[in-house]
Amino acid sequence: MKNFRLINEQEIRQLKYQRCHSEDWSKIFVHPQFRPDRVWDTAFSGEIRLGLFESMFELPSGVKIQSGICHAKLHNVSVGNNTCIENIHNYIANYQIGDECIIENVDRIFVEGISSFGNGTEVSVLNETGGREVPINDKLSAHFAYIIALYRHRPELINKMRKLVSFYAGKHSSDTGKIGDRVIISNTGSIRNVMIGDCTRIEGAAELENGSINSNIYDPVYIGCGVRCEDFIISSGAHVDSGATISKCFVGQCTSLGRGYSASDSLFFSNCVGENGEACAVFAGPYTVSHHKSTLLIAGLFSFMNAGSGSNQSNHMYKLGPIHQGILERGSKTTSDSYILWPSRIGAFSLVMGRHVNNTDTSSLPFSYLIEKNNTTYLIPGVNLRSVGTIRDAQKWPKRDKRKDPNKLDQINYNLLSPYTIQKMLTGRSVLKELRRVSGETTDLFSYKSTKIKNSSLVNGISLYEMAINKFLGNSIIKRLEGHRFQSQEDLRMRLKPDTSTGLGEWLDISGLIAPRSEIEKLMKGIEDGSISKLKEINAYVEELHNNYYYYEWTWAYDKIKEFYGIDPGQITASQVKDIVEAWGKAVVGLDRILYEDARKEFSLSSMTGFGADGDPDECRMDFEQVRGVFENNPFVSAVLEHIQVKTALGEELISRLAEIIQ
Repeated sequence: MKNFRLINEQEIRQLKYQRCHSEDWSKIFVHPQFRPDRVWDTAFSGEIRLGLFESMFELPSGVKIQSGICHAKLHNVSVGNNTCIENIHNYIANYQIGDECIIENVDRIFVEGISSFGNGTEVSVLNETGGREVPINDKLSAHFAYIIALYRHRPELINKMRKLVSFYAGKHSSDTGKIGDRVIISNTGSIRNVMIGDCTRIEGAAELENGSINSNIYDPVYIGCGVRCEDFIISSGAHVDSGATISKCFVGQCTSLGRGYSASDSLFFSNCVGENGEACAVFAGPYTVSHHKSTLLIAGLFSFMNAGSGSNQSNHMYKLGPIHQGILERGSKTTSDSYILWPSRIGAFSLVMGRHVNNTDTSSLPFSYLIEKNNTTYLIPGVNLRSVGTIRDAQKWPKRDKRKDPNKLDQINYNLLSPYTIQKMLTGRSVLKELRRVSGETTDLFSYKSTKIKNSSLVNGISLYEMAINKFLGNSIIKRLEGHRFQSQEDLRMRLKPDTSTGLGEWLDISGLIAPRSEIEKLMKGIEDGSISKLKEINAYVEELHNNYYYYEWTWAYDKIKEFYGIDPGQITASQVKDIVEAWGKAVVGLDRILYEDARKEFSLSSMTGFGADGDPDECRMDFEQVRGVFENNPFVSAVLEHIQVKTALGEELISRLAEIIQ
């Protein structure tokens, strides 16, 4: 055996003196500088390899322990250099243990039979009765899972994707487990058929069975007190603690589950948080957050979602089993005690308030409020575009990306305005105009897919959507023309011409990835015809797609200039570009002014209720200012005012460059 030698007679005698014994000493191999004085009260069986034990570990509070082995039973185990193993209550069997590990006060760690270590485990997301199973694996991305769960109308695609995972699971199956370098496992119960990556910390876990912990030196994994995991994959940077219980789950990079959270048959992708509540058959895309004890997420697809306390969804109005499912598109929120009857689909960046007992689909009306009154759902289109909370969310998500692993599984687009949301606004604007045309402009209440829309809400919705569309298309044009001087109208047109034809048509949100449908179609066809035949090839394709987003975005925006403004971009003039930029300026400043006034509400007199509890109004105001600060000095408010100045200057600068060629 490479770098190991057979244990010699003198070492055997010393080990026996130190109350060690073996079924067959001829199967024990040791490091060339092996020190037998570091091994006490240990029973060996099967093939054993022992490293060099010479270093010390310093624990919290300054306690020091020596590397080596004592009070343990090892069967078919390889122990790396400078590892400490002590007080194993039962045994460690069929494991390769890395360097500089600490394994203490553990019941047992073993591999039984041939194991794929959680790879290939099928998770029944969305439909509890099955039919949308996602086979989890070490390299699973939110985008792979989205396609295999939702594109069941393409059986050949699904069959090929399942085979890719099955091949990967078979390739990584073994009768021997691995514990990586610098792993700490202490005060833990049974660990069965678990692959444990470098730098993992497992402290006080109750039971781990059939899974992989993909920790690494860049982004370690922590498994804490009382945790029970069965049939699982846990990705780098994840934190599972405080009595969390998971069964048939994928835990994505830097996801945190704790405080008694319970999850079964669920997928949690990057930067999710689950505390206190429950999840069942949930597809939790990036940044899905649930903090509260009374919150149940069930049979739903979410991303960038925040669930209020007592949020619930129902898939139990059935005759043939719990077959119903629902979708809250990216950025949606639910308020306290909200309820949604599945099947329903809620548009992107919408707020759900109250109990909604009718099935609805508001996917064409993003940035809306759904408010329940007297068992009726009232829809307020586009109103979330004027909410400070929406903008704050968009700003905080990239800042809260905790992933340190250089290999990021999920490709996440944080943009609030994108071809995905703008195309929905274009559709929503048409829907609202058609409702008004058919029902008449004087109609007080419009009906739309089991919801009611007030006349004033409909008019405001059209206006807000138009402001957002102007803002997006103007942003795209200004960015495209940034830093260029133009000699002629033709020079301007050439600069505006896209670099690629990719990006036309419909765009999709594939659980965090925003991309043209055409490119997702190419990926799926590549999988079907076998030209894309490995998991890493799929992930590489998606990563390249994400990196090219802004090239594709401009192609789409260029095409929409004609649809929205009625201008052929191939014949556009500098004067027309100036008009678009001026409309953009009005939209940007207009939305910012709305946000400014919305922020001011947080500093109103009513918001000061409860401050200065035992004093007069002056003390109330002073107490409020000490805690919340002054409106004018609030960081968000300052940022809005600065944004107005910066964007105004940006537009004026482009207009000044265009003036050189305006005839």
